Amino acid sequence: QVQLVESGGGLVQTGGSLRLSCAASGRTFSSYAMGWFRQAPGKEHEFVAAISWSGSSTYYADSVKGRFTISRDNAKNTVFLAMNSLKPEDTAVYYCAVRQAAAAGMSVMGFNGMDYWGKGTLVTVSS
Repeated sequence: QVQLVESGGGLVQTGGSLRLSCAASGRTFSSYAMGWFRQAPGKEHEFVAAISWSGSSTYYADSVKGRFTISRDNAKNTVFLAMNSLKPEDTAVYYCAVRQAAAAGMSVMGFNGMDYWGKGTLVTVSS
């Protein structure tokens, strides 16, 4: 059974930092693109970042480019999202997702186009 479990969310002040982790289990994900989506209250899921199976290619939403960094450790089936210079508009539930396809297409496929996703972790940025 495939499971994705996110952790690392919490409450932080504007300008602060958080590091999210997502541990995947149930199969080997080394051939899967991994990524992060988020959903703010009352809004649709939004693509945040994606990373190729090798880790050599990364993709970001314009809204987080330069502030967030995605990385992965295939030996541990884990993907990370380092978030710096956080803003109140970053407040959302953050979801880890995986798909056995090119990472470049994750933003187009959208959250519901992923093969698997976790239950999310809440990030709240206070002003």
